[in-house]
Amino acid sequence: MAAHEALLPLSKLKYSTIKEISDSGVVLSSLPSCYACRDPDINGSTEILEEEVPIIDFSLLVGGTAKQRAQVIQDLGKACRDWGFFMVVNHDVPMRLMETMLDACKGFFNMREEEKQEYNGKHVLDPIRHGTSFNTSVEKFRYWRDYLKVFVHPHFHSPAKPSGFREISLQYVTRTREMAKELLKAIWESLELKPYDMEETLDLNSCFQILIVNLYPPCPEPELALGIPPHSDHGLLTILLENGVNGLKVEHNGKWVHVKPLPNSMVVNLQISCSDLSCPVFMCYHALVHHVL
Repeated sequence: MAAHEALLPLSKLKYSTIKEISDSGVVLSSLPSCYACRDPDINGSTEILEEEVPIIDFSLLVGGTAKQRAQVIQDLGKACRDWGFFMVVNHDVPMRLMETMLDACKGFFNMREEEKQEYNGKHVLDPIRHGTSFNTSVEKFRYWRDYLKVFVHPHFHSPAKPSGFREISLQYVTRTREMAKELLKAIWESLELKPYDMEETLDLNSCFQILIVNLYPPCPEPELALGIPPHSDHGLLTILLENGVNGLKVEHNGKWVHVKPLPNSMVVNLQISCSDLSCPVFMCYHALVHHVL
């Protein structure tokens, strides 16, 4: 049965999500062909550069001396210019809240498929959208990923289940939004711009904040699959909370670098602004291509 499942093309695969495959009890000896999107002979090796993703001490940015803050702003500008990615340590998001948020996300994906199907949105602007892969309507191959996307600002949304998800996610996105504002302010200052112009220029009060949760169950042939294909994000900032799997890779100087977050840290990357490429942040700094294995 395992071999039979592995040979099924996308149109014949009876499971609609990766979680369904994982929970089905079917032990796959090889990857279903619709998920085999990589050539291991070409993409199997990832060169790890000696450079590490820059580290930004958030506590010095918001609570340090003027000299310490100025140094962090300088370091942050360099990280945005050279990498487009950086790791934030000593931030204001409590570790307990981070752990509880991860547990709540796990609780959502552990619900029955029929419960999650209520949120199988069809449009990218649906306030709550559950799905799989990247864009199954146009993809030749699927990616080894299920997701939940929730719009949380300017209007807060949340799935009704599991119990407590709404309250926990509200706390989490509120804290990360405040952290994002402080980081954006520092990035703005690194360009020697006036801080009081930032919120109006970037339209922070009305811009979207989206909570995106990605699930990557164990894969029988990870060398053939991708969780998310190489891409750059759209918007302002992405703040990433990982659960210890460490599957993120970023492109730096033409090579892939495996990102290994420090304990209790968050990884942040610049995005590409869809609406205003004339914004000074996006004229001077760049978003980095990245993917998930």
